[in-house]
Amino acid sequence: DIWAGEPPYNFQGKYWNISTQKTLIKDIGQGFIARPLQRPHPSIVVTAVAPFSKGVTEAAARGWDPISANFLMPAWVKSHWPRYVEGCERGGRAANPANWRVAKSVFVAKDAATAKAYATDPDGPYVYYYRSLFTKLKKNGRIDLFKTRRDQPDDEVTLEMICDKLVIYGTAESVADQVLAFQDEVGKFGTLLYAGKDWKDRELGRQSMILMAEKVMPRVNAGAAKQSNAAE
Repeated sequence: DIWAGEPPYNFQGKYWNISTQKTLIKDIGQGFIARPLQRPHPSIVVTAVAPFSKGVTEAAARGWDPISANFLMPAWVKSHWPRYVEGCERGGRAANPANWRVAKSVFVAKDAATAKAYATDPDGPYVYYYRSLFTKLKKNGRIDLFKTRRDQPDDEVTLEMICDKLVIYGTAESVADQVLAFQDEVGKFGTLLYAGKDWKDRELGRQSMILMAEKVMPRVNAGAAKQSNAAE
């Protein structure tokens, strides 16, 4: 509605209200939300975190598409597709795997030793990211997101296990193989999102993204095409 209308915006919702009636200052552009160039608007995507996410279903029913979070175990990523199909059916549209985005923590290096050293460094960005997230989720009683099965004991969920399961690292060839294996496990999806991490080593971080674009993705796309042809 904001994209379709003009300021001041004044929407009365079921759970909250949105208004720039009192704060609008036209002369300086305050209270304006820019309209997108794409018509009627760009694709709307929402993050999917919970296993068997009901949010995925509700989003799909509204014509929106999901991004499965990079910190979910493959089993829970896989659980999003049936929910997406359910929502698409309710919304009267076809469920297209091309519209499903999945994020992953990835690091690519020119040699395996460098990749392992950087990706598993206790003071590096990847372990730091998952240590922080693990600490927060554990404190808030949401450790289940890191379990490989629902009945897994809490004491089996360790930082080392989480990083081992959720960080893809290696040479371009190795990373491509791991991505294809991951897709084979969770099901076909349309876009792999390279989850950002702070760079402890700027050159290695930059090199990883270049290798991902120039070496890994061509292998992944070729491998996915072969898998698709074999399935047919």
